[in-house]
This record gives sequence, structure tokens and C-alpha cells, in this order.
Amino acid sequence: MAASAAIQRSYEIGDINSLNMAASAKIYQGAAVGQVSTTDTYRALAAADKFAGFATDTFDNAGGAAGAKTVQVKTTGMVELTVVGLATTTALGASVYASADDTFTLTATSNSLIGKVHRIVAGATKAIVTFNADLI
Repeated sequence: MAASAAIQRSYEIGDINSLNMAASAKIYQGAAVGQVSTTDTYRALAAADKFAGFATDTFDNAGGAAGAKTVQVKTTGMVELTVVGLATTTALGASVYASADDTFTLTATSNSLIGKVHRIVAGATKAIVTFNADLI
């Protein structure tokens, strides 16, 4: 049916999401966030977790049950990261993985895909990484 009047809708910012935290989890601002593989809860990313984004602030559910609190994450964008294995001539477009919430590498084995190298900014250590958790 076609609209015949103005429709009031509730919208959310497209690159922010709120996710249920895992029990007893603490996630620091700027940390990569991962989904616990056996539940629909989230924690500071550990290798092989599904990447959910970067925490917008520090969120503390220490002592809390699963889902007692939520973590707000930025799900898409570009971020400057220190990435192990960068080479100024070969890394553009390379896949970037996380082995922990603040450890990033070009090595895929047992790690979590988080995005692609967009630009190298500091020799062979830092890069701007494009990420989109909704597509990973």
C-alpha cells in the first residue's frame, strides 16, 4: 500500500551497534570486539572470533551475567592500526586479521579477519585499515 501521509520512523546511526556482552567481560575503548562462538554475546576479541567492530568506549560487565550489559561498537569505517607484517610496496589491499583485541597482523592462520589495508602511514608499522563488520 502506498503511503498517504508522513510516516514517523525511528532511525539509528548506520555504523554503530549495541551488542550483548559476555559474562564477566571488560572491553576497553578502541579494542576490537568479537563474538563468542558458542553464544550471541561479545567480548574483547580473541583469535578466531567473528569481528563485530571497535568499542566506542570502555564497557565493564565484570561480575555480570551474559547480556546484563551491552557494548557499543563502530561497525564500519577506517582506523589507524599497528599491523605486523606490513611492507610499503606489497600491503595495499592486503587482508588484516586480529589475534587479540589490540594485536593486528597480515597472518590469517587462526586469526579473525577485520578488514583491508587502505593506506600505509608510518613506514612498515602503521596503516589505515578499512573495516566493515557487517560484511565479515
